[in-house]
Amino acid sequence: MHELSIAQSILETVISEAEKRSLKRVSIIGLRIGALTDIVPEALEFGFNALKADTILAQTELHIETVPIKGYCEKCMEHFEVSEFIFVCPKCYSNKIKTEQGSELDIAFLEVED
Repeated sequence: MHELSIAQSILETVISEAEKRSLKRVSIIGLRIGALTDIVPEALEFGFNALKADTILAQTELHIETVPIKGYCEKCMEHFEVSEFIFVCPKCYSNKIKTEQGSELDIAFLEVED
C-alpha cells in the first residue's frame, strides 16, 4: 500500500511548511492526483487520517481532485481526454500518443487559519 508512504510524505511536507510559516492550524490540504498515478484516494485519505493524530494536522481534512488523463496525438495533433486507459486518438485512431496530464501528485493548496 504505497498510499501510506505518500500520506506520510504529505504530512511531513505540510508540517514543515506550517512550522516555517508559524501557522497555527491547517484546516484543508488540497491535492491534485492524476489518474495515471494508481493512487486510490480512499486509501490515501485513510492513511493520512491514521497518521495525523497527535500532530498539528489532527483536525485537517484532505480535499482530493482527480486529474483525468489527457493525450496529444503526434500524427494529427489532436488534444483529447483518454477514457478507459485506451491510448488511441479518437480522430485518426493513431497510437502515437503523448500524455499531457494525468500523472500529477501535487499539494495544490493549503487552507489555513490565523
